[in-house]
Amino acid sequence: MAPRRVKSSLYISVDIEADGPIPGPYSMLSIGAAVAGTQDADGFVAADPEARTFYRELKPISDDFVPEALAVSGLDRERLGTEGYDPALAMTQFSRWVREVSEGAQPVMCGYPASYDWTFLYWYLIRFAGSSPFGHSGCLDMKTLYATKARLPLRAVAKGTMPRELLSRRRHTHHALDDAIEQAELFANLMAWPG
Repeated sequence: MAPRRVKSSLYISVDIEADGPIPGPYSMLSIGAAVAGTQDADGFVAADPEARTFYRELKPISDDFVPEALAVSGLDRERLGTEGYDPALAMTQFSRWVREVSEGAQPVMCGYPASYDWTFLYWYLIRFAGSSPFGHSGCLDMKTLYATKARLPLRAVAKGTMPRELLSRRRHTHHALDDAIEQAELFANLMAWPG
């Protein structure tokens, strides 16, 4: 019997900035995404992380925010209230972009750590776009990937403890697109790293 051909995966590094710990009571204020590469039965091929990107700043969905969380990104909630994209429009545009860049492949969101970004991303996609182009589980956590390859407990992992050659040379700026591109480079390095 011939082996079943596996559909390739297109990895998209996603970073979000938010003004609190959970979506709903708090708001996603920006989203950045960069295509990191593709993987099929023959292996992983890295992409130029600056070649295919997406970025939007969003209107807040509530009046609640945590000042310390807001300070991380430096985004201005008042400005976003007038200039930010409506979340339904932003999530619809993002879904369309994901489908376009992943045509013929299955899109997989990757993040570092993915848990925070995925929580906001998936909630916003379901709430404002009605569906997720990643499905309910198309998410890969780079922190877990590194811990597995390095044979370390997950709680022992931090970017500062990783081998320098794995890290991007770009700064982590807390601008969602900058950080998505930086993390796309980390992801490509992790995929190539034997451990």
